[in-house]
This record gives sequence, C-alpha cells and structure tokens, in this order.
Amino acid sequence: MFGAGAMTNSIPEIRDTDMMFVIGSNTTEAHPIIAMEMKRARRRGAKLVVADPRRIWLAEQADLHLQLRPGTDVWLINAIMHVILAEGLEDREFIARHTEGIDELRAVVERYTPEEAERITGVPAEDIRTTARWYATTRKAGIYYTLGITEHTHGTDNVFSLANLVLLTGHLGVPSAGLNPLRGQNNVQGANDAGASPIYYPGYQRVDDPEARARFEAEWGVPLDPTPGRTLPRMMEAVCDGDIKGLFIMGEDIVLSEPNVGKLEQGLNNAEFIVVQDIFMNETCRFADVVLPAACFAEKDGVFTNSDRRVQRVRKAVDPPGQARPDWEILCDIARAAGYPMPHYQGPAEIYAEMARLSPKFAGISHPRIETEGGLQWPCPEPTHPGTRFLHEGGPIIGRSRFRPAEYRPSREQPDAEYPLVLSTGRTLYHYNAATQTRRESGPVLKQPTNFVEVSPRDARKLGLTDGERVHVCSRRGTVHATVMISRRMRPGCIWMPLHFSEDRANLLTTEAGDSVTGTAEYKVCAARIERITDPAHTEDDGGARAAR
Repeated sequence: MFGAGAMTNSIPEIRDTDMMFVIGSNTTEAHPIIAMEMKRARRRGAKLVVADPRRIWLAEQADLHLQLRPGTDVWLINAIMHVILAEGLEDREFIARHTEGIDELRAVVERYTPEEAERITGVPAEDIRTTARWYATTRKAGIYYTLGITEHTHGTDNVFSLANLVLLTGHLGVPSAGLNPLRGQNNVQGANDAGASPIYYPGYQRVDDPEARARFEAEWGVPLDPTPGRTLPRMMEAVCDGDIKGLFIMGEDIVLSEPNVGKLEQGLNNAEFIVVQDIFMNETCRFADVVLPAACFAEKDGVFTNSDRRVQRVRKAVDPPGQARPDWEILCDIARAAGYPMPHYQGPAEIYAEMARLSPKFAGISHPRIETEGGLQWPCPEPTHPGTRFLHEGGPIIGRSRFRPAEYRPSREQPDAEYPLVLSTGRTLYHYNAATQTRRESGPVLKQPTNFVEVSPRDARKLGLTDGERVHVCSRRGTVHATVMISRRMRPGCIWMPLHFSEDRANLLTTEAGDSVTGTAEYKVCAARIERITDPAHTEDDGGARAAR
C-alpha cells in the first residue's frame, strides 16, 4: 500500500513519540531493545495503548489495554476508523493530496460501530472511542505490530486495516509516527533486502519485471525464470503432498517452527533429499541426508539489516570451529560444483558491492562507508546520500496510496464443545525463536526449563487445575505435555504456549490454515482443550511454570 516493506520510521524516533499504539506485539519479550525505547517514551509522558488478548507487561504500563478476543483485529481497527470519520478527525488535506478510495473505506467502516465492536471484540466501546481520539489528534503517533497481527488467516486484512488507519490520519512521512512492523529475528530485513523471497531479486525488484530481470541476467550471465516462486507455507504444503522432492534448509528449524509439524514430518520422511545448513544440530537435522556446518554471527564478516532498514557491520571475532564455514563460502562452492562459474569473491564486502550496484535502494551503501559513518538506512541511492531516517516524506513513495477496506472474517478454526479453548502461541524473553542457541545455555534454561501453558484463573477453576500441574494440551492435530501456569494475563477461554521446546512442541497443535495472500499460518487462533493427567508419573511439578514467571 505504501511502496516499501519495512518500518516507515526509525527505532530511535520512538523515544520522541507522543503516542504509541502497540497491537499484536509482546514487545518487551520479543523485541526487548525496541521496548526500551518505548519505556523511555512512556517515562517522558507519551500515551500508550496496547491491544492484545494477553495482559502483557506493556499492558501493565499502558493508559489503555484493549484486551480483544483473538482474531477480531479487523473489527477493532475498523471501529477506531468509524469513530475518526464520524467525529471528523481524519486528516482531510493528506487524504486529498496522497490517497485514493476514501469513499470505499467510509462505506465499509460506517457499519463497524463501537457498540457492535464491543460485542464482537470484548473491548469497551468507550475505550475504542478514546483510542481513536488520541490517535487522530496526536501528531507524533506510531503504530507498532508484529506476528500477533500477521499470523492469522486474515493477516493481510489486519495489515491493510492498520495501513488504512495511518492514511486516514496522515501519520505517514513524519517523524516518530508511521506503521512499523517489528522484525522477529536479527537479519530478517536483510534477508528480504538480499532477495530471499519468491517474488523479488535483491532490492525488491520483481522477478516478473523484464527490466529488472535483464539487469540481473546480464550480471550473472544466465537466463532467469520470470515466474514467481513459492512462499514458505506453499513449499511446506508441496513437501507434504510429495510435489517437492528435495529441500535445502538454512538457519531455520522447520520441524519446530512450522505449523502442524506432525503432518510436515510425514512429508519430510517421503522427501528424496534434504540438506540442512546450520550452526548447531537441530530437530530438522533428524531428517537430513547432509548437514553442512555453518559459521555463526561472531565467526564471520558481513552486514545485518535491522527492523528500521539500518545496514550495520558484523565483524568476525573468532574462527569457526572444526569444518564450519561462512554461509556464502558454502553456497559459492555448491554453485561451482553444480556447474555455474560463480565468481571467487574476496569476501562479503565484494558481494554487497555487487548487490548495491544492481539495486538502486542500496547503491550508496558499502562496507567502507559503514566503517566510517556507522549504520546507514536505505533508501540510500548514492555515496553522498545520508540514508533515509523515515520513509514517505512528502507523500507515499508510490505516489498515491489506495485505501484497502477490509471486512471482518472469523478465524478459520473456532472453539466448540470438543475443543472449547482458543490457543495462541508465541515467544518468551528467555528463549529465541526455535531455541537452537538459547537452550544450550544454562542461564536461559534455568529461568525457563520446560514448556508451559498459561491458563486464566477462571478456566483453571473450571477444569480443576493447579499451578505447576502437568497436563495434556490437545487440538485436532495432536497432543503435547505442558506445565500449567495460572495467570491473570489470560482472557477466560484463551490459553497461550511458547514455541521453543522440542520435546513438547506447541506446533504439533497449530493449524496450517493460512492467509489467502501470504499463506502465513494462523498460529494465533487454534481450537484446543486441556486434559488432566491421571498417571502419577506425570504429576510432579518440574518447576517450569514457576520459572516461567
């Protein structure tokens, strides 16, 4: 909608914001450095509104906590826009100069009244009105979101709705505002920038763009396929269906992180050839024919690009152990072994220089310049350009943005008599993603040794559960063990589990039902139930629930 897939604004700008709307992001645990800037802004007096089904730490510090039912984000955001339009709080000048389709948006959101939103979402109508007024009348107001917005069957609609809200209020192209997706890992942005995508070459140049394709064909000396490839969810479906016979997996433990992994494991067992390239042996390595040992971040040179488009240097501190090598060296050798005359690069600086030469967004960025000036934010089109602190100054970079009104669609899997609870999954402060690294260290393991399930006090009483009790958590796809953590953070009817634990994998439970556009699975809404364990061998308190606090 805006023309760039990244945070519109910079992380340091958060400290100067006057209002933060955090939705679908447990920022203090999943993005603790960014959360530090939010805490700084809060201490300075900025207003904070948190929309999340759990009462996360930020909600304790918030002016308002909108504790919506999981999967009702579109209803909530449309109701906020309803109030803004009904009370004439929209930025009419910005809308007239930089947008199209406001009448289409108005026609949709006028039906999403705060009172009806309260019935659907559980958020009081007056809190919705207050949020709308604060956001629309505060110039430095930023929206911050992550997987709690995107990991739904209607995740794209959620993002469209947030973008609509930004356009409606003119919070684009100005400091300390904008729409800011927080990247879940340290170099996700850099991987996308470099073309780790089924539809883009480096620099977000589409594979079906003849001009871009001709540029890369001339540089690489081979014809390139103009057909967009498959997203990760579509690839996993194809593995399960037997349509993909081989996989090359780098830096991702898919047997822990993908949904409905019981089904995925069957597909991996039927695959003909699997290569895993990683810094440690992980769960996916059990299915690998070949494991290639890679160097970790401290054992190689290069750049990482963080959430706010800042390209930063990574410098080798120690040599890789044993046969481990930097990823780029391994890939270059494989390419040569396969018959392609891959250049003998002298190092990551030369590789980045090639990417910058072919990608206008990065043309002014280089290793030597970063060494001298520090991190640089793209777009940076020439060597004298200072980098771009925030995007869309003077209007969206694509010219005019079109509103994309979204109608509410319920989540694919709803609770019923057999599975009466709504399960969501996520990450914790102590473990990082698939925990390939953090569960090898005694400190994080001591703080959080085993899997747990957060349950509201009301649901715990109804089910006869006690804190620290071991239980079965069940869905239509499987059953795992977990330790009960009775928590007032939870809405009644909802439970929550982390994804980090290989011995009790939460993703044996989750559904692979995905967003119609991106395919992203609905990790945040899954029908489930909790069963008590009658076998005494499973009733001992392993300390997991208490340690999780």
